[in-house]
Amino acid sequence: MSRGKSLAMLAVFGLVIPMSAVLGAAEEPDRQALEKKFEEQLSGAVLVGNFTIVGQEVGNGSREERYHIKKVSKLPNGFWLFQAGVQYGGKKEVTVPIPLAVKWAGDTPVITLTKLNIPLLGTYTARVLIYDGQYVGVWSGGDHGGQMYGRIERADADSKEGASNEKEE
Repeated sequence: MSRGKSLAMLAVFGLVIPMSAVLGAAEEPDRQALEKKFEEQLSGAVLVGNFTIVGQEVGNGSREERYHIKKVSKLPNGFWLFQAGVQYGGKKEVTVPIPLAVKWAGDTPVITLTKLNIPLLGTYTARVLIYDGQYVGVWSGGDHGGQMYGRIERADADSKEGASNEKEE
């Protein structure tokens, strides 16, 4: 083996071995602590943001949305019960219990639903990632869909009475 190849291999191994040590040293997140934080962050919260509809990109292409989450509690088998306040058609807000699967990508929860019929709203599919006081995701309902994104606020900081989900079906 030539001296150049030897130096190159030594350099590669010199980088790979320390990287593997760093990567192998990563600790598993404390799932109980993460779940507690998730429950506390979303219970009594309002998701305030925007959504888009693919094919209707006029102007900036986004519309306002609000989801009032009264309470979130863990169920068996990776599901969580979301008590969501829904205001539809200008009527008084009603609380709708929605069981949703939550998957974990390391320390990050991802709310997942596939063709789920949500009372008063319709049938939806979505993947919504929650991180650092924000949410981002993709959604579809019937023959349309798009993206969604925004921030998570405390409901008591919500200045609008009767927060609602304003997506069109």
